[in-house]
Amino acid sequence: QVQLVESGGGLVQAGDSLRLSCAASGRTFSNYLMGWFRQAPGKEREFLAAISWTGGITSYADSVKGRFTISRDSAKNTMYLQMNSLKPEDTAVYYCAAATLGSVVRAVLSYNYWGQGTQVTVSS
Repeated sequence: QVQLVESGGGLVQAGDSLRLSCAASGRTFSNYLMGWFRQAPGKEREFLAAISWTGGITSYADSVKGRFTISRDSAKNTMYLQMNSLKPEDTAVYYCAAATLGSVVRAVLSYNYWGQGTQVTVSS
């Protein structure tokens, strides 16, 4: 079992940056594939980015590639999502997730553990 807690969300203006954090506790953080997702009102949960156990492999959705950067610090049991050039359409609740998989995947159902989410609102 692993527990995940997101932080760093807030209200920003278009073009601003935010860095989200996901603190993990419980089983060994470094054994898990980690990912970031978001869900806007009335929409399905959307994959954003994932990072492998070692941090050496990353994957991004086309909608955020070049603007968002995923990273992890195993010594701190923490994962990050650096979000630059934010747009109003980035407004959503952002979730971190963990999966007991060896390869980077994007499917929501592949992830076993989820945080409670943090709200990001981007005004125009």
